[in-house]
Amino acid sequence: MSSASASRRAPRRASAVPVALAVALAGCSSASSDGGTGPAAPSPSGAAAGACRALDGELPRRVDGQERHAPGTAPEYTAAWGDPAVELRCGVPRPEVLSPGSEHYNPTSDAAEVNGVSWLIEEREDGYRFTTTERSAYVEVTVPGAYAPEIGVLTELAAAVKTVPPRG
Repeated sequence: MSSASASRRAPRRASAVPVALAVALAGCSSASSDGGTGPAAPSPSGAAAGACRALDGELPRRVDGQERHAPGTAPEYTAAWGDPAVELRCGVPRPEVLSPGSEHYNPTSDAAEVNGVSWLIEEREDGYRFTTTERSAYVEVTVPGAYAPEIGVLTELAAAVKTVPPRG
């Protein structure tokens, strides 16, 4: 992991933060368009859609030693590797914790920079969700706990994700 430069702000210790994070995470799950239990496929438009289609062509064939496979919905905006799957979704909505005015807004949320890509870090029951913070299209990567340490996946995806233009 020597090629990864990672920095992380200290987490806030207020007791309301874990409760707010749990509520935010519970509100983020939805049924997939194929009737499964995973999140719905993103449907970006305009420049974000173009950036996501370009990203799809840059994604690595293997991540953490796992072969890429089609997740079944919106293949130009989603990708998956392994089982349990590391999942990437491009063109997702801005996370509520990054949206001023949202009841879950938290400008001091945990973040890390990995090889020039800034990621919001959200711990989940079964691993982590990472969402880019400074790209013209939000890219979300869900990493099951089985792939610990999770940051290695971000290192392998960084070059491709950097092809999504920075937020202007």
